[in-house]
Amino acid sequence: MATRTDAPTRREQILKEAARLFAERGFHGVGVDEIGAAVGISGPGLYRHFPGKDAMLAELLVGISGQLLTGGKRCVAEADGSPEQTLDALIEGHIDFALDDRSLITLHDRELDRLRDTDRKLVRQLQRQYVEIWVDVVRKVYPDLAENAARVCVHAVFGLLNSTPHLSRRDALPSRSAMAQLLHSLARGAFAATAA
Repeated sequence: MATRTDAPTRREQILKEAARLFAERGFHGVGVDEIGAAVGISGPGLYRHFPGKDAMLAELLVGISGQLLTGGKRCVAEADGSPEQTLDALIEGHIDFALDDRSLITLHDRELDRLRDTDRKLVRQLQRQYVEIWVDVVRKVYPDLAENAARVCVHAVFGLLNSTPHLSRRDALPSRSAMAQLLHSLARGAFAATAA
């Protein structure tokens, strides 16, 4: 069974480079030859792994939405019964995504509409389920908070956390741990302010 310490598969390498290139230059600004060159294979060699760029884009955006939902469910399942700790775990998991997968955030912002309708609907469905996990936990932490207000605040916190690609070059930001701590404080502050 593969673990996180295993070397990435060729397919994972292709997806990582495709995400980076699509985020840098846009979906239509990147050809299969460039993606292939980035991973050391010919452009046509990519077709052994994916039917085309559209399939790569779909796997990236559906994949990350599914991973976030799975991570959210895991946070709730592994919770020790404390809504506060569950909320902190959700925030930390999303911060990991926001700091480590900045290109996927950019890609989602710019290219979601390029997905086939079925894939775009699946992304939205996964995202709605992820939001509802957060809303449930937030309302346990702040029981007087109306459901609509909790949902609006969750979306606002996602906007705050997902702003990382727009902050600056990665090397111009504070250390990863300092950035994570700052984002965590801002997220908790937003929830507390909404509840107040």
